[in-house]
Amino acid sequence: MKKLFSLYLLAGMLWACAGSPSGTGSDQPGEWIQLFNGKDLEDWKVKIARHELHDNFANTFRVEEGLLKVRYDGYEDFDRKYGHIFYKDPYSAYVLKVEYRFVGEQAPGGEGWAVRNSGAMLHGQSPESMLKDQDFPISIEGQFLGGDGTQKRSTNNLCTPGTHVVMDGELFTPHCVNSSSKTYHGEQWVTARFIVLADSVVHHLVEGDTVLTYYQPQIGGGNVSNHDPEVKKDGQLIKEGYISLQSESHPIDFRKVELFDLEPHLDDPEKLQEVLKNLE
Repeated sequence: MKKLFSLYLLAGMLWACAGSPSGTGSDQPGEWIQLFNGKDLEDWKVKIARHELHDNFANTFRVEEGLLKVRYDGYEDFDRKYGHIFYKDPYSAYVLKVEYRFVGEQAPGGEGWAVRNSGAMLHGQSPESMLKDQDFPISIEGQFLGGDGTQKRSTNNLCTPGTHVVMDGELFTPHCVNSSSKTYHGEQWVTARFIVLADSVVHHLVEGDTVLTYYQPQIGGGNVSNHDPEVKKDGQLIKEGYISLQSESHPIDFRKVELFDLEPHLDDPEKLQEVLKNLE
């Protein structure tokens, strides 16, 4: 508990440094891992509900013009075919940076709540462990939302498919909670970041500002259909998992998906602080 508390304290002290606007990390060659290479979907695995692993139905996930695009021009009806594209390797402690924008119109048959809605799934189960008809991976979701041009609508919120977290010292069981971010209307690019320290603390950031913090991600709750009960072990803390990006019926572009691995420094608070400061 002492070690866990020290990580919480360290996290609270450091996010002001880590959360300031940053570049691509090019000043530290070899440190940032480019999960998306800007050319193809190498190192990624597609899982779409009611389709087998690796079946990229209707070319939903594609690379064009240097962007990872999610498109539905091959769909006659979306019909709850929620999809996720998983990076090949699991991670435990890291900084994840995602640059995204919503474009175009929602696919026919998409749910009303899914308009200008997507997300980055953190600490997710492996794509191989998902059942064919499963809609969402058991994971922690950084939910991306785009504004409708008039109403306020925060982004980089938290949703919890098959999971719970601790907030304000208590187990948080609702499915979603809004962040404190501003609203991003239109087709502008937005930079979202996540600072994840295994099963201790997670921070969501938007354009350099910390907009949400929670602790002790763990398996629990519902909002995941047709899951394997051997995978969903309620109450188990989640210290690592897979990162995936969503297809939820609205077109979205990703131009950067990069990760800085913090796990080598997780047991050395001084080194962790130094590394995070160098990410400014």
